[in-house]
Amino acid sequence: MTTIQESAGRGRPRSERAEKAIVDATLDMIGEGVTVSELSIEAVANRAGVGKTTIYRRWANKEDLVVDSLATLRLPMPEPGGTDVRADLIEYLKIMRSESSELRNRCITNIALNEADRYPDLYRRFRELVIEPRREAFRQVLRRGVATGELRPDLDIEVAMSMLVGAMLFHTKMSGPDYPVPGDLPERLVDEALRGFRYDVTRNVAS
Repeated sequence: MTTIQESAGRGRPRSERAEKAIVDATLDMIGEGVTVSELSIEAVANRAGVGKTTIYRRWANKEDLVVDSLATLRLPMPEPGGTDVRADLIEYLKIMRSESSELRNRCITNIALNEADRYPDLYRRFRELVIEPRREAFRQVLRRGVATGELRPDLDIEVAMSMLVGAMLFHTKMSGPDYPVPGDLPERLVDEALRGFRYDVTRNVAS
């Protein structure tokens, strides 16, 4: 196997290549079922073809390495179109479905959540870097819908967001050969939810 050291001078700068190799090695190992408890800096270094000191120059411990590696799997949520609440919510749920369809994504997220009690700092940083920005994206769409009159003025933003996100997570987490995720699931979830989120101006009561 060609190591990072042997490939120095070709392609990207060595530091960038080394960092990518380290992150990829971390993600690959966790995706293969290695828990955070079982993961070691030495094993990551061997897998990445770098020395342990190369890792420690960038990360103080394996928890920091895991969090930063997990964060690379989640691209920033795109800015919504801003013209239609339904379309924006569907777009965000489609992103969730796409991310969860990748085995490595699912394995790694499960490990991050399941080991929250043992590694509270890891979970806290994972929540700050990965989970909370996505939750805030949903909040902004719902708040705008309330402001424009598309949604009920008394809508509980937190509950509404949790209903949509939770439903999508449930379906994707339970998916498998005998329970495939329907292709139109984002549309169905949003349309069903909006029956209760919207304001019925004809009756002047919540629909």
